[in-house]
Amino acid sequence: MKGFLTSAAGLALISTTAAADWPQWMGPNRDAVWNESGIIDKFPEGGPKVLWRTPIGSGYSGPSVAECRVYVMDYVTKDDIKKENFIRLRLDGEERVLCLNAKTGKIIWKHSYPRKYTISYPSGPRCTPTIHEGKVYALGAEGNLWCLNAQDGAVVWSKDFVKDYKAKTPMWGFTSHPLVDGKKLICVVGGENAEAVAFDKDTGKELWRALSSKEPGYSPPTLINAGGVRQLLIWHSESLNALDPETGKVLWSTPLAARMAMGIMAPRQSGDYLYAGAVWGTGVALKLDSSKPAVTEAWRGDPNKKGKGLYPMNMTPFVQDDVMYGVDQPGQFRAVKIDTGEQLWQSWKPVTGKDESKPVYCGTAFVVKNDNRFFIFNELGELVIAKLDPKSYQELGRAKLLDPTGVYSGRQIVWSHPAFAEKCIFARNDKEIICASLAK
Repeated sequence: MKGFLTSAAGLALISTTAAADWPQWMGPNRDAVWNESGIIDKFPEGGPKVLWRTPIGSGYSGPSVAECRVYVMDYVTKDDIKKENFIRLRLDGEERVLCLNAKTGKIIWKHSYPRKYTISYPSGPRCTPTIHEGKVYALGAEGNLWCLNAQDGAVVWSKDFVKDYKAKTPMWGFTSHPLVDGKKLICVVGGENAEAVAFDKDTGKELWRALSSKEPGYSPPTLINAGGVRQLLIWHSESLNALDPETGKVLWSTPLAARMAMGIMAPRQSGDYLYAGAVWGTGVALKLDSSKPAVTEAWRGDPNKKGKGLYPMNMTPFVQDDVMYGVDQPGQFRAVKIDTGEQLWQSWKPVTGKDESKPVYCGTAFVVKNDNRFFIFNELGELVIAKLDPKSYQELGRAKLLDPTGVYSGRQIVWSHPAFAEKCIFARNDKEIICASLAK
């Protein structure tokens, strides 16, 4: 864990919830590490026991879990959301923030509001709610930001990125999960000189704003420690930038323009190296200066050069001991050295369930580490237990949890990051959210 612990140290103060909680996207420290003990090493016959199922609306928003409650967003509409397209659709519906009992799945409260959609692939909200000190921070697909009381769903404060900042909703909606840092809630907003905005997390007062871009992009705000300081990473449609998280001052910037602004992954740090990448060979590995906030380029992706790099679509790679593990395109799961881009091995099996496969465009699987092995939730609705190391992929078990209800490129998919808490997995599709036990 050499490299990953370096970056995780800077995030340790984000959450004050118990170790058994999963209070935001990718876990307590946004590092995809699940620290609970007493977790199964292999699946029981027939797969893990599903403790409850609760019907919900559609959406890509993953669940979060805090203090025995589950929080998730969805969209309820009578219009057809299963349309494959790269154009903006217009739908009428209702966005919702739901709070459920983590033990029973019973809905405790709902916060709902009418919301017209003007986005492509309009299944619903993209962002996982962030839970912190009794508040829920939820961002809808069209830029409605809510701070709600975690107990009863009452509105504490709210923002509308389109109205308040004259931001334009991205083609695929607002996707950047809000980040709590101290007294701040940091969001990717868009709008003039407001690519990134820090709000007072308790009042909603703007504390600072920074950067401009043609499009805000889709990558979440990310914190790292490097050069003796904390750095806030903002990757928009034109460049990867590091800011002072207290003031918004730009510390450094490097060009990184993803095609169609489709930079989605959170930049990953491993020791002195930092990587961000996207489909069609977009990517850059940077060497972080150890004495000050600065970078030099180690290598850059090239769509014409094979055998180098990792270019994910919807997932953020896991980094361990200077090796990245994640889904390249079109659908291969790879191990790649972060300092050189060398591809060490590949396997189709985590994503498709097959040793060999035809291309699976925008293939997706989410990777979470627990103890000495990994839980991989793929787009087929399957949960896989596997060992990952620089030499090979070793599958230990596979179980079907959910039906894939979304649609992309002629296939059914689930593109929602699950939560791991209470010795369970909490996962959703466009029809239901479930809790399945992973306790020994």
